[in-house]
Amino acid sequence: MNGEYPYIVHREDIDDKGYDGIIAPGMTLCVESFIGHEDGGEGVKLEEQLYVRDDGRVELLSDYPFDPRLIG
Repeated sequence: MNGEYPYIVHREDIDDKGYDGIIAPGMTLCVESFIGHEDGGEGVKLEEQLYVRDDGRVELLSDYPFDPRLIG
């Protein structure tokens, strides 16, 4: 799903679409990447789920490996 809050973008898009809040302990984030042609069409979206721990470190929640054919 895209466009959900907090919406964290690539550095070059931060001024137009960036998140201006705080990433805090207890938050769960989904980090998504779309690999495809910039004009749209077919592609693949890869997602990792992360949990921000009380000590500030990030724990990877996703435990299913990506198919090597999808990540090149």
